[in-house]
This record gives sequence, structure tokens and C-alpha cells, in this order.
Amino acid sequence: MKKILNPWIGVEGYNCFGCSPDNPVGVKMEFFEDGDDVVSFWKPQPQFQGWVKTLHGGIQSVLLDEICAWVVVCKMQTCGMTAKMETRFQHSISTDDSQLTLRAHLVEIKRNIAIIEATIADSTGQICTRAVCSYFTFPQEWAMKEFHFNPCKLEDKE
Repeated sequence: MKKILNPWIGVEGYNCFGCSPDNPVGVKMEFFEDGDDVVSFWKPQPQFQGWVKTLHGGIQSVLLDEICAWVVVCKMQTCGMTAKMETRFQHSISTDDSQLTLRAHLVEIKRNIAIIEATIADSTGQICTRAVCSYFTFPQEWAMKEFHFNPCKLEDKE
């Protein structure tokens, strides 16, 4: 498993709620490539709760949407926008959990629409939430011009 280097680090105005390490209220996700999957490890925090000690469903959706976006970034070498997201909340997630594992992979490409499946598992490995996202993807040249996209690279060390 290799860390995916964030191509927007250092871009003026970059403050993504999902992946910017400098957004003080963001979730600060990092991503790794594991074969066909993109993986992220994330620790729930109390400020992201809905019910007492329960991770808010909106935050779960943010996490799933973000990892799906990074499948487009890493596996398709471009960027895009969420067109549709279907989320199934199967088990609650405690904000006291030590670490969540998010995993996503590309299922299908239909012209410029990427279909991506993603899951959130708790620290016991139980799948708590599933999502299927449809992403409208941009041609790489346009993404580079309009969204400051740079081709995705992996860290050299394991």
C-alpha cells in the first residue's frame, strides 16, 4: 500500500473540507493505493457527532464522497463532480471508535460517468456504511486548466 500524494498541496485557495490538511474545520483525509482500491484511515471525533457518541450521517457521506473523488483522481488521472450518491447506513459508528477504514474502487465507466463503490468499516472490520457514487469526469486537459489538477503520484516508500 502506497500513500497517494495530494496534488493540490501548495495551490493558492485550496481548502477542501475533505482532504485539505490546512482546513481547521475539515476532516483532513489522506489516501492510499491498495491494488484497485483507494483506502483512507480516519479517526472519528466528537465534534462530528449526530446522536450522542454517534458519527453524523452527513459526515459519513462526506467521507464516502471524498474517497470516491480520489478514485477518480488516482485511478482515472483527472477530476470530476458528484452527479449522484446512494448511501446505505447499516450500523451506527461510534465517535469513540479508534479508527475507521474507508475503501473505494471503480466499478464501471460509461462515457464520462464513473461508477464507484465505497464502504466505511469500523475498527472491528464491520462494514457500517456503503455508497455508490456516480461521478461526472472531466477531460484531463480541462481539469488541469480549470481545477489545477496535476497527475496523481504515489509516495516512493511503502
